[in-house]
Amino acid sequence: MPTRRKRLFLLLGALALLASAVALMLTAMRQNLVFFHTPSEIARGEAPRERLLRIGGLVQAGSLRRQADGLTVRFVITDTARSVSVTYRGSLPDLFQEGKGVVAQGMLGGDGVFVATSVLARHDENYTPVEAQHALDRAHDAEKTLQR
Repeated sequence: MPTRRKRLFLLLGALALLASAVALMLTAMRQNLVFFHTPSEIARGEAPRERLLRIGGLVQAGSLRRQADGLTVRFVITDTARSVSVTYRGSLPDLFQEGKGVVAQGMLGGDGVFVATSVLARHDENYTPVEAQHALDRAHDAEKTLQR
């Protein structure tokens, strides 16, 4: 076989290996993607059922119910427009409270109840790093002195 033909087959083989490796990586990445949805998006049917996703919003006041087994909890996540019932089995984070922000990861069942595998409580949205707060305070003080 001529050398030129060997190089061509070698190049085609390398391209085929590269294409299959890229296809495998894209498939693995697609399976591991977890999209975030709001209760309103879920109510409109925009969220996939029977697929891993995240839902976020506020824990509706008065909705937290603990089951007799001590591990299973039920609560409602709302975005103030729509609500979604959530079931979770496990211990809740320390910052978890009614009326506070939460992000849950899991699957939306056929009955519309979100079955969470993990629950993350969001800390206060008003949190500002110390350095940023000092900078804001200095800017505010400088503005006051200019106004005098």
